[in-house]
This record gives sequence, structure tokens and C-alpha cells, in this order.
Amino acid sequence: MGAEEKKDVRQPCVAGKFYPGTPDALLRQLNKLIKKNLSKEKCLGVVSPHAGYVYSGPVAGELYSRIELPDTMILIGPNHTGIGGPFSIMSEGAWITPLGTVAIDEKLAKEIGGTSRYIKDDFQAHRYEHSLEVQLPFIQYLKKDFSIIPIIVGAAELSVCREIGEEIARAVILSKRSPLIVASSDMTHYEPLSEAEKKDRLAIEAIIQLAEALLYERIDTYDISMCGYVPCIIMLSAVKKMGAKTAELVRYQTSGDASGDYDSVVGYAGIMIK
Repeated sequence: MGAEEKKDVRQPCVAGKFYPGTPDALLRQLNKLIKKNLSKEKCLGVVSPHAGYVYSGPVAGELYSRIELPDTMILIGPNHTGIGGPFSIMSEGAWITPLGTVAIDEKLAKEIGGTSRYIKDDFQAHRYEHSLEVQLPFIQYLKKDFSIIPIIVGAAELSVCREIGEEIARAVILSKRSPLIVASSDMTHYEPLSEAEKKDRLAIEAIIQLAEALLYERIDTYDISMCGYVPCIIMLSAVKKMGAKTAELVRYQTSGDASGDYDSVVGYAGIMIK
């Protein structure tokens, strides 16, 4: 009998940098960031930031505190490293954080990858990319057992984003499952507070209107340096096919709230789509 096939296990790359690297320290920080006793709602999608927890943790913590988390999360994030293919999924294996191991939902991941014109298996795109990793400890803190489908994406035209979103939605609908689609994104990068707030307001308005074409247009017209606009457009395209009707801004703040530097801030938004 041949050796058992070895599946990829994605080790953490920003533990001890973006968030504490030991379980005890990480749990202590999450305990401060998670809001207790908030009413939870079923969501189809969310927008969640991915900076270091000292900066974006209050936004992500309050967002996840409001969500009734399902058994599967589809995590879509931008490719900051440039490594790997343009639309890269991990359809087998697991991810590790200081809080433990999270399995990939292999059945649904393979259905998405197997039916998409664009999404292809590529472990290397995930190995050093932080945008999905930082989401996991919040979910692990709040839910014992769950699985993920990690997807990392590069730049894309609006039509491609929409098609990928529709491909994901078709696979989800056929599976008769109800996963949460997490679009990982920070907002405007390294601009004065007043300018960042103005630009971010335009992007957030488009997301709350579930208007992915308007978001794409505003990113281009106003030169909004929102790193995860492609994940957001894919997520919006998918959840609209899955029946999304409304959205809500849970919290917005900038890095200036933590650093005191308002001359060059990064914006963070937590948004629920229902």
C-alpha cells in the first residue's frame, strides 16, 4: 500500500508580529477585543480588516462579535506578496494559528475550484500572505469547530470579479450550505485623516448599497487605496446571488486612533451583509 498523500498545512507567518504568538497572550488580547453580550445576526458576507490587532483589532473584534458564525467560512483576501497565481485557492489541508488547527472544507473548496474558470489550486500564494491568517483567531475564539475555504486574489477587471463571485455562489447554492464569505480588506492607506475618511466614506457607501460596480468605479475615480476591493467585489457579487438584501457598517476607525498620528493613517471598516 502506498504512502498516504501528504496535504499542505499552512503555518502562521505573522504570529508574534500582527498578533501575539503564544496562545495565552493571544487569548488575553482577543478577550479585550471581542464584545460580550452583543446580539448576533446571520450574515451572508462581511468586510473585515487585516492589520495588526493593535490597529484594526477593535473593528474586527466588534464585527465578529455581532455575527452568528456558521460551520464554514469562505475567506477571500488580496495578494500583498505577489507570489502565486492571480486567483489561488487551497482546497486541501489545514491552517495553523497559535489557537490550533483549522481544517479546509475540502468538498466545497473542490467544487468551487473545479467549476471556476479562474480559481486554481496554489498553496504558494497563501504561504506568506497575512490577509486571511489574521481573521482566524477571532473566529477560533468565538467558535469551536469550523472549516475554511481560503482564496487569495490579485487585481482584476470588474467583469472577472463578478464572474468569480457568481461561480462561488453557484457552488454554494448547489451544496445547500450557508457559509459566511469574509472579504478581507483595509481601507485607504497612508493619507491624512480627513482625506482618508472622505475616500473611505465613498467606498463604504457603495458596499452598503451592495453596488459592486459603483465600488469599482469609485476606487478608480477617487484613487482609493483600498487593498481588498477585489475580494469585496467578489464577495458582493456572490452574496447578492445568494439572496443578500441589506448591509450595515458596524465600526470604522483608523490607525490614528491607536498611534495618535493623524497625518498618515490607514482606515479600517467592519461591515455586515445580510
